[in-house]
Amino acid sequence: MKRAALAVVSALALTSALTACSGSKDTPTDSPSAPKAKQITPAQRLAEVIVTKDDLPGYNVSEPEAEYAFAKSSDEVTVDKPGCAPLAHAMNQLPLGEPRADLTRSAGAGYGKTSTYITLAVYEPAAEAESVLAGLTKAVSECGGGFTAQAGKNSTVYDSVTAEKGTVPGAVAFRATTPFRGITHTVRTQVVRDGDVLAVYFSVNGFAFADSRRPSDAKTPANVVKAQNSKLAT
Repeated sequence: MKRAALAVVSALALTSALTACSGSKDTPTDSPSAPKAKQITPAQRLAEVIVTKDDLPGYNVSEPEAEYAFAKSSDEVTVDKPGCAPLAHAMNQLPLGEPRADLTRSAGAGYGKTSTYITLAVYEPAAEAESVLAGLTKAVSECGGGFTAQAGKNSTVYDSVTAEKGTVPGAVAFRATTPFRGITHTVRTQVVRDGDVLAVYFSVNGFAFADSRRPSDAKTPANVVKAQNSKLAT
C-alpha cells in the first residue's frame, strides 16, 4: 500500500490490531509531621490514568504504530480551511492546542472490527482545556462542507463533518466521511473534558479501508468511553 494511501485516518494505524492530593484534615499541611505529596509530571499523571487491557476486557490496548502516523506533530499538518485544523488533529491522534503532555493508546476490538484511539492531554490552567474544547465545537459547526488535511506527502480528504450526540453529557461529538479508492467511509470522534484533561476518542474501521471493497461506518463504543472517563474521575 502506498504511503499516501496509509495516510487515511492516521495511516490506518490500527493495522497493528491485526495481531492483536489530599493531605489529612487532622494534620495541617504546614506541620512538620505532615507528609509531602509526591510530585509527578503531567506525563506521569496521564500514564497513570490511561486505560489498559485490564480496564477493557476483550480489547487489545496498545501504543499505536508510530511509523503509520499521519504526522509526528500538529505543526506538520496544514489544512485548506485553517479553522478545521482541530478536527484534523483530533482524527489523527494529535493533541488539540498546546497541552503540557499528551498520551495515546489504541483499543482494538478484534479482526475486522472498529478500533478506537484514545488521546489524553493535560492543560494548565484548566480553563485552557475548556477553551480548546470550545474551539473544537466551533470547528465542527464551521466545517460541515468538509476539508483537506496534509502532512508532507500524506493527504486526507474529508467530504463532510456532522455534529452528533455524545456518549456522555458535555461531550463534543461528530462524524466525518472520507473517500478512499472510490469508497466512502465514516469515522467518528468524541471529545470529553474532565477538569484540566481532554480525552479524545477517534473510532475507525481500518480493515475496511485496507479491504478497499466495502464502505464502513465506525461507531465509538460506549464501554470504551465509560472506562476511560471512570479512570479520569478517580
